[in-house]
Amino acid sequence: MRWIFATLVLLVTAFVAGCGPAHAPPPRNLPPPTPSTTVGPGDVFEVFVMGEQNLPKEFRVQPDGSINFPYLEKISVTGMEPQDIAELVKRRLREEKILQNPQVSVIVKAYNSKKITVLGQVAKPGSLGFVEGMKLVEAISLSGGFTPLADGRHVILTRNVSPTKTVTAIISVDAITDGAQADIPLQSGDTIKVEQKVF
Repeated sequence: MRWIFATLVLLVTAFVAGCGPAHAPPPRNLPPPTPSTTVGPGDVFEVFVMGEQNLPKEFRVQPDGSINFPYLEKISVTGMEPQDIAELVKRRLREEKILQNPQVSVIVKAYNSKKITVLGQVAKPGSLGFVEGMKLVEAISLSGGFTPLADGRHVILTRNVSPTKTVTAIISVDAITDGAQADIPLQSGDTIKVEQKVF
């Protein structure tokens, strides 16, 4: 009798496991995120010119992609790396004969221009400020979480891999939250769409 009982238990366990939700495997076509440290409109950074304590240090990139730097007026910085901005300010200070050999450094305080978009069945769809290290579950949480109609096994992530190419992957957030799949690191510009359940 014991072996019959054990067999029945195994059959019931297998049946229950088979009835559980089918998790999608991790997406294989999704390239890893590409870090982006270029500045854009709304970003805030500090410029340090050695020995010049009276110069303003904090600058916000204007909607046209420029900053107004003392003695140099308008400088276009959008799309530039922090070290490139430092070199540009250094060169312009020399060219305008403001300083002979300036030492300039730039530190970004806030990347307000970097966004991701969360659409579909979340409580607060829209754009979110992106920070390096953000992952998919965090983004959905910041958007208020799933609505009752959300299909947690069918979340679409679209990523720009070049100026003319995007890649789309279907991800099971249920699998991530259940510990069956690793969370997905995001990059600036990603679009997340949470699909509605099909009844």
